[in-house]
Order: sequence, then structure tokens, then C-alpha cells
Amino acid sequence: MEHIEKSIEVEAPLSTVYNQWTQFEEFPEFMEGIERVTQIDEKRLHWKAQIAGKVREWDAEIFEQIPDQRIAWRSTSGATNSGMVNFESVGADRTIVRLKINFEPEGLMESIGNAMGVVSGHVQGDLERFKQFIESRGTETGGWRGSIKGRKTSNTASADSQEQTRSARIRNQSS
Repeated sequence: MEHIEKSIEVEAPLSTVYNQWTQFEEFPEFMEGIERVTQIDEKRLHWKAQIAGKVREWDAEIFEQIPDQRIAWRSTSGATNSGMVNFESVGADRTIVRLKINFEPEGLMESIGNAMGVVSGHVQGDLERFKQFIESRGTETGGWRGSIKGRKTSNTASADSQEQTRSARIRNQSS
């Protein structure tokens, strides 16, 4: 299993950055090679990507999600991967995103690409595009404020945070 850790500082409030990261279906907007992410339910996602010239698909499960702190996942079928993204406020309008990814390269091309730092470069590029995406918008496109701990899911979003997310979506649609 290979391991990559990258981080980036984003000029946006913690809750804005976290909320945007929960919008998984928008990942193709800033993640290179990701063709589609389909959110099946609060915990399960289906991914389709182009990796080393091959189409790869996998299902993933979020097993830990703590609003404004962390999202952790693991694949349940297809391409073997897992990881965690942590969010840390470093000021009113600054957030550090720390991404850790574990994956199993498949085949010679992926192994060579990984050894040459290609995957690490893609991950850093994805973070930089995420930073550009959220900073250029100035607000998130939505957000899910529920929690996941193992098999337990709770939508603990307050009425205020739900209204803020709804208001952000309305602002974005009118832009």
C-alpha cells in the first residue's frame, strides 16, 4: 500500500472549506482524472476515474465524518484506497486542508508512475485546484453537516447551518 500526504492553506473560513469538501459530486471540477462521483447516500460514493489511461471504478464508504474537522473513507470495491482529510482553522478566513491517501497501484504503469512521483503531483495539483475553486467562488456550493462514526450516521446540523447552506446555494444559482 502506498501513502501520500499533502496539505494546502486556503483563504476561506473553516466551515466554508469543509462544506465544499462534502460536495463530492463536484470533485470532477478540480480533481484531475476523476470523471464522476455519485453519492449513493450519506456514507457511500461511487467513483469513476481515468488512471494511467485506464477507466477505473470503485465504491467507497465514509466511516468517520466530524463537521469542520475530518472526513475519512475506504474503498469497499474496485480500486483499493483509503484516506482522511483534516481541516484546521488558522484564522478567521484561513484554513489548512491536510489530505492523506493510501492506495494500491494496479499494474506496471501505475507502479512506475507512483515511483516517479506522478500520483503525488496529481494530489498536490488537486489541492491547488480545490483552493482556486473555493477562493474564486468566495462561498461553498453546499454542505452536509451531519456526523458519521462507523455505522452510525446522525444529521446534527442546526437549523442555522442548514439555512446558511440553503442561502449559499440560492446565491450561487443566481450568480
